[in-house]
Amino acid sequence: MIKFEDVGKRYPNGYEGLKHINLEIGQGEFVAIIGLSGAGKSTLIRTINRMHDITSGSLTVDGTDVMSLSGKSLRRFRRKIGMIFQSFNLITRTTVIKNVLTAFVPDMPWYRSLFGIYNEEEKMKALEALDKVGILNKAFVRADQLSGGQQQRVALARTLAQSPQIILADEPVASLDPVTAKQVMNDFKRINQDMNISILINIHHVDLALKYCTRVIGISAGEIVYDGPSDKVDKAILNQIYGGGQEEEV
Repeated sequence: MIKFEDVGKRYPNGYEGLKHINLEIGQGEFVAIIGLSGAGKSTLIRTINRMHDITSGSLTVDGTDVMSLSGKSLRRFRRKIGMIFQSFNLITRTTVIKNVLTAFVPDMPWYRSLFGIYNEEEKMKALEALDKVGILNKAFVRADQLSGGQQQRVALARTLAQSPQIILADEPVASLDPVTAKQVMNDFKRINQDMNISILINIHHVDLALKYCTRVIGISAGEIVYDGPSDKVDKAILNQIYGGGQEEEV
């Protein structure tokens, strides 16, 4: 379980990215976080794996105080949390499978990571992860020869290879065309349902959030203004979240 208790995030310039966040997210939930640019969506999900530190309140994951972690304990904690970015973050000049295999590098002896030596178990896990996102046939293709949607699936496979309990996705479909975006969202939904992985997606596309996610959290100016089922979101709620300035058509 992810639990925020009166969490705040204040940047050095005094700007408040998050204000009094109280939130609980259970294992296996599929949650969309929506709101205007600058509302605090990315800040919220990046506090969960300590990419951003909170400045007040308490944040725990499975009972662990996130702010108490450092060094090896923080690295071990982050292994349970996969992170997907809009920009894919792939090594484009190498093969798809080698990109997925990088998921194992943090746990490998230094000499194996230095020379890129992977054992058979790691190779099988990488291939299984690619199979789960439907691109096993691209395993030995260079990443820069793939479409944007395929590259995002490689990023998702790399995350799955580390056997996460939680996946955080920061605008994972923002750079994709509508058809490809739906394909990637289908992957997320299937993984959520089949593997019981908690998934939190920061997303601009309100229509995709309502269609694929079971729960929606709406943020405005660093505060939660809606938290509830996706099928209960109506125009009045969207106006509350966006102030009448929706960035995407519903």
